[in-house]
Amino acid sequence: MLGVWLKSLTQDHLDVRMRVGKGIETRIVERPGIWMEDRDIEALREDLKRVASASLSGEDLTYGIFSADRSRLKDSIVTIVYSRKEQVPIAFNALAVMNLSLNGRPQEVVHLGLVMVDPGQRSQGLSWVLYGLTCLLIFIRNQLRPFWISNVTQVPAVIGLVTQNFSNVYPAPQAQDRRSFAHVLLARQIMRGHRHVFGVGEDAGFEEDRFVITNAYTGGSDGLKKSFEEAAGHRDESYNAFCRDMLDYERGDDLLQLGQMDLNAARKYLTESVPRESLRHLLLSAGLIGLQGLILPLIYWLDSSRQWGGLRPWGR
Repeated sequence: MLGVWLKSLTQDHLDVRMRVGKGIETRIVERPGIWMEDRDIEALREDLKRVASASLSGEDLTYGIFSADRSRLKDSIVTIVYSRKEQVPIAFNALAVMNLSLNGRPQEVVHLGLVMVDPGQRSQGLSWVLYGLTCLLIFIRNQLRPFWISNVTQVPAVIGLVTQNFSNVYPAPQAQDRRSFAHVLLARQIMRGHRHVFGVGEDAGFEEDRFVITNAYTGGSDGLKKSFEEAAGHRDESYNAFCRDMLDYERGDDLLQLGQMDLNAARKYLTESVPRESLRHLLLSAGLIGLQGLILPLIYWLDSSRQWGGLRPWGR
């Protein structure tokens, strides 16, 4: 385990494993399409397909990470949860990094992407891993700089998880009057040039005043369309009522949510979402990633007695 972490400190992209519960571990792989060998890419894709096959009962997905196009994995961050004993994949989350602009500056927006859990493993309490863990580690690796996230879904449980785990989320039941101009600018860019990230076809509409994507299941994500009764509900009834009022499930509508991962979201995640028995492993992982993103650059900056070369902050 230590060797894997030492290796991760010397490479540009995350590829780490960590224990997240009794008998369960997760692997986080950042942008595998850039650096991973073809055979390893195929093995990774097979793990994803295994979970998807168990979840969709024969339905096929053809967008994003399921595409045969290797380039789709160049901007993806894949989180896979495994049973430690059998080393069998039981869940995954596929994030996508979208290059947008905001206030005249480049802005990377992390799309929370597709989450799937093997039906036989849905009682494992994996939501804290699949809806926040990777974002927290990226936040720490990026020196605690806030970044934007997006989410496209029609599932009330997911709407609730995103609203509760991130900051400045719109739309949400508690935030209908907090849409900012930044939300609108980012939503326009996403719908104009990044529909392929979440499998929405060009014929889908977008109601900008409500952030509702109409007729959303025509661009490769057809197998994910659900009725309201089939979609997983949230234990807080306000999220269920919100989705019922906002979305036409027969037509196939989705909500486009935008929010931020910031220090407040990280604090809430660590104190409210992470199980106490998993906190030690998470803090160890976060500390090692922090060493790469926070402490090492400071050492390189202050130490003038050694030739750090390309490791100097100004040399990048």
